[in-house]
Amino acid sequence: MAVKLSIATANTLNLNRPNLPMYRNREGWLPNEYDQKVKWLVSQLNAVQADVWGFQELWHEQALHDVFELAGLDNQYQLLVPSGHQGKIACAAAVRSELMVGQPEWIKNFPGSFKLASQGDDAQTGALDLDIDSFSRPILHFQIKPHADEENVHVYVCHFKSKRPTWIGREDWYDPAQHKVHANALGYAISTLRRTAEAVALRMILTEQMKHTDTPVIVLGDFNDGQGSNTLNILTEQPRFLLDGDARGGADNALYSAGVMQQYRSRRDVYYTHIHNNHLESLDHILVSEQFYDRSRDRVWAFKGLEVINDHLNDEHYESLGATDHGIIKAKFVYRPFD
Repeated sequence: MAVKLSIATANTLNLNRPNLPMYRNREGWLPNEYDQKVKWLVSQLNAVQADVWGFQELWHEQALHDVFELAGLDNQYQLLVPSGHQGKIACAAAVRSELMVGQPEWIKNFPGSFKLASQGDDAQTGALDLDIDSFSRPILHFQIKPHADEENVHVYVCHFKSKRPTWIGREDWYDPAQHKVHANALGYAISTLRRTAEAVALRMILTEQMKHTDTPVIVLGDFNDGQGSNTLNILTEQPRFLLDGDARGGADNALYSAGVMQQYRSRRDVYYTHIHNNHLESLDHILVSEQFYDRSRDRVWAFKGLEVINDHLNDEHYESLGATDHGIIKAKFVYRPFD
């Protein structure tokens, strides 16, 4: 029987125990609201049935345990949550127990060599020096071993800075007379700079691991940016997707989007994971190294398809149903090394 591997990612929309504060909301979820959220997530776990789950916006360790216990899956999965976690947003994961290898880590700090500073390419370009050294939400890194004869797969779960404008009203430099009318534009720019820096930092980590190696890597989560964005371009290094006959290639250091691989197999693009102001876009992604790309000479895992669970996004009452405001995506692979 062929060995199969499925990976899913879900932004949980602030999964927190009831009556605990979140952001500026001091009351948090009411007990009945929390019960609805847990029940909805349970229904998704049972429907999607992924081997590995990546989660974002988890506020409380026990909340994830509540979900898996109600689903009757707590003995089948190992939950990866910072010990004693509560009161902050974290990335988390659930891995079928037989796949898990070693211990997880949460990466808070950027690599020591990270630096975004420049005097400009020419005399017309002003200087830039961005002072940032850590991820907004620490990156979760862990290893799985889906096949006994192959290398461990390194998995990274991430949640980059949102597209929402950063609130600048409490900054020392903020002057309502000068800045209030421009607050949105300035806030959007700050969020974009932070998200871009996070993409660069993670790309540096990935390059150190992937360059000149055969290490299989999966990066998944809420990137808060679309497929054609600079955020994704930085992370993936924009590999070439081979479409000509029996052409074989693969990029040693690149990541391939499962969403793009699915689109090349589809007659119509209906891939979206988020709706804002009637704009359908994909903020959630699963990116894989060349070991998961069908046309790579170093292929180990063949791509079997991508599923997007997003019907709930079209229900204006989705939050009262306990649903998240993001779609859930699942990528499927089968063990089939390229000859």
